[in-house]
Amino acid sequence: MPGTITDDIDYTDIEEKYRVHYDDGFDQTLVVDGVPIIDRSKLERLLAKICKEFSRKGLSIKPDDIFMPWDDSSGKSKGYLFVDFRNADDANLALSALHNHPFDSKHTFKINRFTDIEGFANMDETYDEPETEEFTAKEHLRAWLADPQGRDQYVTYRGDDVEIHWHGKPSQSELAFKPEWKEFLYVAWSPLGTYVATLHRQGVRLWGGPSWKPQQRFAHPLVKLIDFSPCEQYLVTWSNEPIVVPEGALQGSQYFSPDDEGNNIAVWDIKSGDLLRTFSTNNDSDLPATKKQMQWPALKWSPDDKFVARVTAGQMISVHELPSMYLHGKKSLKIEGVVDFEWCPQGEKDKEDADKDAKVALNGAASKATVKKARENMLVYWTPEVVNQPARVTLLAFPSRTILRQKNLFNVTECKIYWQNQGDFLCVKVDRHTKTKKSIFCNLEIFRVREKDYPVEVVELKDTVTDFSWEPKGERFAIVSSNDPNLGNPGPGITIKTDVSFYQLEHGKNDFKLLRTLPSRTSNAIRWSPRGRHVVLATVGSSSKSELEFWDLDFNVEDTGRREGLASKEEWGSGIQLLGTADHYGVTDVEWDPSGRYLATSASAWTHTLENGFAIWDFRGQEIIKHIQDRFKQFIWRPRPPTLLTKDQQKLIRKNLREYSRTFDEDDAAEESNVSAELIALRKRLVDEWNAWRALCKKDSTEERVQKHGKVHPEEEKEEIEVWVDEVIEQTEEIVIE
Repeated sequence: MPGTITDDIDYTDIEEKYRVHYDDGFDQTLVVDGVPIIDRSKLERLLAKICKEFSRKGLSIKPDDIFMPWDDSSGKSKGYLFVDFRNADDANLALSALHNHPFDSKHTFKINRFTDIEGFANMDETYDEPETEEFTAKEHLRAWLADPQGRDQYVTYRGDDVEIHWHGKPSQSELAFKPEWKEFLYVAWSPLGTYVATLHRQGVRLWGGPSWKPQQRFAHPLVKLIDFSPCEQYLVTWSNEPIVVPEGALQGSQYFSPDDEGNNIAVWDIKSGDLLRTFSTNNDSDLPATKKQMQWPALKWSPDDKFVARVTAGQMISVHELPSMYLHGKKSLKIEGVVDFEWCPQGEKDKEDADKDAKVALNGAASKATVKKARENMLVYWTPEVVNQPARVTLLAFPSRTILRQKNLFNVTECKIYWQNQGDFLCVKVDRHTKTKKSIFCNLEIFRVREKDYPVEVVELKDTVTDFSWEPKGERFAIVSSNDPNLGNPGPGITIKTDVSFYQLEHGKNDFKLLRTLPSRTSNAIRWSPRGRHVVLATVGSSSKSELEFWDLDFNVEDTGRREGLASKEEWGSGIQLLGTADHYGVTDVEWDPSGRYLATSASAWTHTLENGFAIWDFRGQEIIKHIQDRFKQFIWRPRPPTLLTKDQQKLIRKNLREYSRTFDEDDAAEESNVSAELIALRKRLVDEWNAWRALCKKDSTEERVQKHGKVHPEEEKEEIEVWVDEVIEQTEEIVIE
């Protein structure tokens, strides 16, 4: 255009504004190591599995986003790959969620940023002395066990307040901690007493240590039930509401992903807080009219925390390995009709065998022949009668899946499984019906698990057994039985009449023999002391009866080992003695403390609202404290972990018990003398205060008289005291006849 000059115009600002910036960085690229080495024929299947593994953590990738280097000489992959994500945020999320993630039983992902690897290539190798970080000691989560007085703790929940108390002698019982926990459902101790858990609307919190600081959290909204593994390594949470992952929700190893939606039970690692797996407890095949109440715990743990199992009613038992949560052997135990199962507890003998195996591993193979191998985990399950096939109880070794013992049963209505806490005995309570199915009677099938071929003894009973309980670390058990016509349909205010019976293993005949029967009771609950020997019979949940009976099963037997040799009818069961009776109106919960010296009873407002509160008794039934508190909900003793002392060390302590008792007697005497000294000092202070007040009053009185009458004569200062003495001169008695 004539007259227009364009060469001198500067367009750099416009070009800079509209310039297209290409992303040539690698912040969204990760290097994934620990990938299986494959040939090209398996590439498509491997990439699909890797994409699925990433999607389980809420990360959407496609096979096109993955680049896998190949070794041209061998024609196989190099064991690592590159993954491109949409942005750096997704890459960071994948790094936190999948680093050290087990891909399968032989491969674990190791993930790094591509930019970090570039940095390593150009890294300055000059060594710089790192700064020494100041050491910060962590709290000991079991510091409470080092209490100088050896006291136990308990937690109470009343209204909206939780309190943790020390319990000992009256002078030693005090408040340990009053937390400010708000808006939670209930509290629960972990099995070894390390943590106390609170259930909130957002999930579960674990607290512990001397300062009761939060130790871990698990994000499971609307959680209702929890269950710890026996060794406190894992936690199971359940909600009646299925899991929902809203759009934009936090993602990572500690949160639910879209793959978890619809499930309602979750398994967590306590130390890391990571979510391991989720399940559903809803069986879609059940009709609404046939759905049964959910059994809790829904997942059952092996005693060593190595396995967790769940039953699919009528079909199979699925056992998962920890911590990977993979199905053991990649297949479940297919058991047609299976109803229920239980793991065998781990006893002291099993732990001793495991310790011996560990010593063998350290000392070499030379002594292996001299050491007994620790037995496998065991579980027992039962199946009902189907067509012409009888009901069956099966004892199974795991992980070998070897059937150890089977017992056929006939005319079975229901079975209940009860393990002795050391795994020495197994009782299967079998409710049987007559051929007409009009009446029910009970048999106890008792397996002696420590003996060859697992022999079974049968105790036949005519009545219905409503409660069964093994003596801890013992060879006795107690049952509550009844033939009351109101059993099963008690009306309001009706208390069922029961009989309580004690049985013991008779070694000479290898049979369980009746020790004694206590007839015409109302007791419906049996609570053994953790140490054995002492037992409480309680009437729980009744509106008309609330009796407690404290019994000693070795009252006149100085050496408890002597009872094994008792044979005559006069001596058999002669050691059973009633120590005392008590009453706690409306009692709903009965629990021994870990020492077996004290019993706590409580009446929870969750069951009724009449005279709620708690009481603590000694093992003889003497009341120590009792508190009636409105809106009282929970009382739970803090559990103690198993002792670290060997059997020999424990025997040595028992042998020298008198020497240890002197220290306690001296402490008691010192405490008593301190109390006496304090009482004498108090009385002396009161007398001194009285004399000082009297002297002051006398001085004021003297000054007042001086002001009124002038000088006071010495005679006027004398104090006269009159003493009235009653003397009996004569006493006569007269009998009046009307």
